[in-house]
Amino acid sequence: MVAEIIDGKAISEQIRAELVSEVKRLTEKGFRPGLAVVLVGENPASQVYVGKKEQSCEELGLYSECYRLTDKTPEEELLTLIDTLNKKEEIDGILVQLPLPKHINEEKVLLRIDPDKDVDGFHPVNVGRMCIGNPRFLPCTPSGVQELLVRTGHNPDGKHVVVLGRSNIVGKPVANILLQKAKGANATVTICHSATKNIAEITKQADVLVAAIGKPKFVTADMVKPGAVVIDVGVNRIEDKSTKSGTRLVGDVDFEAVKNVASAITPVPGGVGPMTIAMLMKNTVKSAQIRAGELKI
Repeated sequence: MVAEIIDGKAISEQIRAELVSEVKRLTEKGFRPGLAVVLVGENPASQVYVGKKEQSCEELGLYSECYRLTDKTPEEELLTLIDTLNKKEEIDGILVQLPLPKHINEEKVLLRIDPDKDVDGFHPVNVGRMCIGNPRFLPCTPSGVQELLVRTGHNPDGKHVVVLGRSNIVGKPVANILLQKAKGANATVTICHSATKNIAEITKQADVLVAAIGKPKFVTADMVKPGAVVIDVGVNRIEDKSTKSGTRLVGDVDFEAVKNVASAITPVPGGVGPMTIAMLMKNTVKSAQIRAGELKI
């Protein structure tokens, strides 16, 4: 058996194509979706992510504002900027790129964003709404995992999903999303983490295995049930002298070995990664639909 490769790039393009016509319709109605992105400091990876978000806004027709602040920016100045963006009617979504410089309290910053504009889905109000099954915005990477499963015909309904990892960014929210009594969810979910005993025994029970543990090639072929669907959220840079940069990206799954056991698998790169920005854009459009009075949430 050789697994079906779940192409996150192609699926993210489907979502983006759906959004283009929706952005056009909302714009013509006078409610052009707007996203503000705030970058503090010179983190190279963050600069790349912010550039991609700006590019996506432009391609889809969203209004965007980008604020690039130095790493010496006082915390109070950043909080004041967020207050200003909260009041701007043309801004439907606010995203502060993490990580922030050490002198700025990330939790304080995330709490300052209006939950109605928190298109990243990290504000405690939105986390709580997700947990009780009444979400406004779902976090982008976990909801991207759900979209990948549903759009490739691997509906989690009634399946046993095992999630490797319990981070607030991926592990906990993806488990929460997939266990809801809702369309595209309704799974039996088990979470494994660093204190879990006999992890392989549990992962081998999974119909769907979601790896978000942050360890390169952690999931080996003998940890996967034959025919399971494997979603690899990990992004790890490892040494590879055969490449020009001397490094390459790999996931948390040993892709080459596991693809011969699984029925479907996401590659790294090109799997979950492209979904994150697509879901961010989807959340921003949803926020504009709420502003236009088309959705009551």
